[in-house]
Amino acid sequence: MPTHQFVLNGKPVTVEAPADMPLLWVLRDKLGVTGPKYGCGVGVCRACTSHLDGAEIQPCVVPVADCAGRQVTTIEGLADGDKLHPVQQAWLDCDVAQCGFCQPGQIMTAVALLRRTACPTDADIDRIENVCRCGTYFRIREAIKQAADALD
Repeated sequence: MPTHQFVLNGKPVTVEAPADMPLLWVLRDKLGVTGPKYGCGVGVCRACTSHLDGAEIQPCVVPVADCAGRQVTTIEGLADGDKLHPVQQAWLDCDVAQCGFCQPGQIMTAVALLRRTACPTDADIDRIENVCRCGTYFRIREAIKQAADALD
């Protein structure tokens, strides 16, 4: 079985897996990283959203072979020790999570948005395609704006 090497949340990892195995299964089943959630398996619900070299991806549709030598970041890699990322802190402050299933993906998408757009408008935020079955979209918008202010 081939081995794949990449950096996961700042630490080099080597994992044996078929080249076409989705990164999500490698993260969850082989490396024990459970923040990215399996929702749809086709990149639509975005519950698994993570970052590859800082860009937003859906690891349920990215083969592990595409990650060779690259930086993979999941929700577990956002905090700096005990200091939460400003988006994570805003999520708590704004009481965003209800069931919490989609929240890791929502947070990773929000971080990517704020990297691209320092002061997002409501329209920018409304373009986020992550599915939240609990419907906390108004609190998500509030948290993203709070995090944008904190990152200024």
